[in-house]
Amino acid sequence: MSKNVISASLVAGLLALWLGSGLFTEAPESVDVVLAAAPERSPQGFSDEPLSRVRVANATAELRNRSIVLRGRTDAKRVIDVTAEVAGQVVAQPAERGMQVAKGDLLCEIAIDDREIAVDEARAGLEKARIEHEGSMQLADQGLLSEVAIAASASRQETAKAHLRRQELNLARTRITAPFDGVIEELHLYVGDYAMPGAACATLIDLDPMLVTAQVTEEEVEGLQLGSVVLGSTRVGRDIEGVLSFVGKQSDPVTRTYAVEITVDNSDYQLRSGLTVSLRVLLDEVAAHRVPPSLLTLNDNGEMGVRLVDVGDRVIFRTVSIIEDGPDGVWITGLPPQIRLITVGQEYVSVGARVEPVLVDDTISQVVIR
Repeated sequence: MSKNVISASLVAGLLALWLGSGLFTEAPESVDVVLAAAPERSPQGFSDEPLSRVRVANATAELRNRSIVLRGRTDAKRVIDVTAEVAGQVVAQPAERGMQVAKGDLLCEIAIDDREIAVDEARAGLEKARIEHEGSMQLADQGLLSEVAIAASASRQETAKAHLRRQELNLARTRITAPFDGVIEELHLYVGDYAMPGAACATLIDLDPMLVTAQVTEEEVEGLQLGSVVLGSTRVGRDIEGVLSFVGKQSDPVTRTYAVEITVDNSDYQLRSGLTVSLRVLLDEVAAHRVPPSLLTLNDNGEMGVRLVDVGDRVIFRTVSIIEDGPDGVWITGLPPQIRLITVGQEYVSVGARVEPVLVDDTISQVVIR
């Protein structure tokens, strides 16, 4: 017998023994199927599982001024170039840049030249015309002078008066003075310069009162009233207070915003022109609640609001409006005077669900969500 036949016979015998071994094992006992018992339910059909706990705080509304927050800049009330009205050489210039001056203070002085002589000549001419007119009136009383001659005499007298006044003005115009209280920002003429009529002597700015200019939107402009109190602060932390003194009637063609001006007392000249200012225009009083910004959320419609607990301990959502944002929280309106505000756990519960509210002053230090 060949080796191949012997090997095949051994493999076949081993396979037969392996297949037959299953005939001698005992059949396993029947398996009982155990179904998990469903959770018991209350007679009303609700699960008896414990409610989710949320921390709540009782909040009472307070009267608060609605306000509009703006960003503006300080602006001098007036900025003008004080100019020469007569020609001549500058002989005095007592003003300096940054100097605070009062109305009438000398800024530049132009040489008098022959202007005093012209005044004396005009004064003598007026005296001559006066004497001639008095003589004409005496002759008229005697009936020796016609009315035409009398009128001509009176005209010469008035012309002499006008000529004298003109020469006195030319003399006075050699002194270029400040037209109002202010601060000298720039000097344009110095001693030795020759001034021509219209040449600027100095740039004078009026800083008291100071104006703060800003822009408001179409929605905001309707709520503004002249005389409203405006609070603000500069970027360096200087507090300011003023009143709304102007509200524009014509919008900017590009931004569609309206110009407003706030008048601020600056008698100490501490406010400079061109400063960036954060402003808050106070409007009417409304009932508002102060809440941390983290409690504000959005509903499915994208509306901003907060989650509260009603009298039935169910979660409700109420839309709100922000009237003021500060470092200690935001003031919101649109809520009842008394509320139970969810402070912790609002992100784990849905609107309409019953919860177990835990007051903030309770001993539980954290929310337990089950």
